[in-house]
Amino acid sequence: MAARRVLSIQSHVVRGHVGNKSATFPLQVLGFEVDAVNSVQLCNHTGYAHFQGQVLQSSDFETLINGLKLNNLTADYTHILTGYVGSESFLRSVCKTVKELKEANGNITFVCDPVMGDNGKFYVPESLLPIYRDELIQYADVITPNQFEAELLTGVSIKTKADALKAIEALHNRGCKVVIITSSNLSGNSDSLLLLGSTQGCEIIEVTIPLLPATFVGTGDLFAALTLAWLHNGDSLSSSCQKTLSCMQTILKRTLEYAQERAQGAAPNAGQLELRLIQSKDVIENPPAGVCQPAVLSS
Repeated sequence: MAARRVLSIQSHVVRGHVGNKSATFPLQVLGFEVDAVNSVQLCNHTGYAHFQGQVLQSSDFETLINGLKLNNLTADYTHILTGYVGSESFLRSVCKTVKELKEANGNITFVCDPVMGDNGKFYVPESLLPIYRDELIQYADVITPNQFEAELLTGVSIKTKADALKAIEALHNRGCKVVIITSSNLSGNSDSLLLLGSTQGCEIIEVTIPLLPATFVGTGDLFAALTLAWLHNGDSLSSSCQKTLSCMQTILKRTLEYAQERAQGAAPNAGQLELRLIQSKDVIENPPAGVCQPAVLSS
């Protein structure tokens, strides 16, 4: 099997599973070497009562990338994966590096999770939006925004499936071959979310995703990593999303069951709801069939 190596650029926490801590283990289980660069480093994710750490800047990123270049260690990447970035200067340096690596090796697949916010609210500086929209996403082969992020990137207000498909087409027109709006409130049901995805010129799918009664963190990072892996393995968009979501639903159910047991009747806290990734190696390797089955809208 040919070497598969991912340059993964996203957040890091000392305790828990978000960002690189959510993406690295699943990718390694599925056979990928992962070179992780941290965009921020925190003691734990921001859903805890207290969090602290550092937001890294362009100089921090460029020191690491330049060191890799000096040792000729950037030539064999098969994938680039980007997630949460907290600094404008850091994101501009990421753009520069993605452009250079793609120009040097046209076979690199760039998976971009344009993490900016959700439910109408930013959780990064708003100055990052034009960098994503006007500079970075043109290099993305696969992009995985949520509904809010898709609206920001395209200017399309998404109220219906037709609006979502219009936004997807706008992202295709920017060069993104695979577009997945990972979560939207278009399902018509308060107990579920709707995923809409498209491979340009091939298939359009939708998947209804059941909601569980808890707030989980790191799910978008896990989704992007698993999607990268299954698409690389030759799965269609439909098959990739089915495996990814089936795996995630199983992990989330295990996490919730564990959290509720630990909470002993109280509401689970952030620590108890950390994703049970290590305990779910079996489903990462072999996602269950028949869960979150996609509907193909067009092929």
